[in-house]
Amino acid sequence: MNNEILTQLNNPHELEKMYRSNKSSFKKEFNATYASISGNSVADFWDARLNYEGDEIACGSKKELVIIIIASVIAGFIAKLPAIFNIDEELFYTRNIGFIIFPILSAYFAWRNKLSIGKIVFVLGTTLAGILFINFLPNDKNSDTLILSCIHLLIFLWGILGFAFIGEKRNDAEKRLGFLKYNGDLVVITTLVLIAGGILTGITIGLFSLIGLNIEEFYFKNIAIFGLPAAPIIGTYLTQVNPSLVGKVSPVIAKIFSPLVLVMLVIYLVAIVYSGKDPYNDREFLLIFNLLLIGVMAIIFFPLQVLHRF
Repeated sequence: MNNEILTQLNNPHELEKMYRSNKSSFKKEFNATYASISGNSVADFWDARLNYEGDEIACGSKKELVIIIIASVIAGFIAKLPAIFNIDEELFYTRNIGFIIFPILSAYFAWRNKLSIGKIVFVLGTTLAGILFINFLPNDKNSDTLILSCIHLLIFLWGILGFAFIGEKRNDAEKRLGFLKYNGDLVVITTLVLIAGGILTGITIGLFSLIGLNIEEFYFKNIAIFGLPAAPIIGTYLTQVNPSLVGKVSPVIAKIFSPLVLVMLVIYLVAIVYSGKDPYNDREFLLIFNLLLIGVMAIIFFPLQVLHRF
């Protein structure tokens, strides 16, 4: 391949074709040849492209790191309110689970994007209105109104988060697309953080059990309850200070799952016809189907965000 690289050095299309046909082999052969062709502008370009070492994972400023730690602690205390004030856990979490994370993230982006006072007041006001609305609804567990309100409240809080994320660039299509990308990246990085946390939890509990100390109940009530809401906050921080951290993970996930999802959906649609199920007369079925469509949209969006970069 060395001779081919030399002969095609001034033919960028052929070089690109050779590179894409076998990237690892091309890089190896190019590096072996580069010493004899250094100084050539095309060769220097390919050397920079093939051997560029990305920056190390950034930690952000100390000020931002402190804010993230404080935000994680606040989220943990919100999650622990039922234990602190002896509130019914089912009553609290079904209505207020969204307020554990979304307002914290909205406040973070409001600070990061330096929102104007008017927009900060809007974010605070709408969040407070949501808190009052959902917590003053009658406590009827069988009420469809309550169930739907709890579901739509999460969408409402997500919309407020989007408002804070976009900041002052309300009409910037790039920024709106960035919010969708942020959501996809957040799901990926938060999942990784939770998996790592789960492994740490298992090791910790196992080690203490070896010396006869059963810390399982204490750990979940006092440590895990802070760790769970901290995961998306830490994930947000990592995606903002390292924008390319998961840039290559999402497309890989899309490539793996796109054909699998297509096969599953085709089989599922055939099964719907076979079962005679009418999605328009079953609210729960329609809700699950809508969640399925959101998942399909996410899988479609991952490859599109890669194309958008080019």
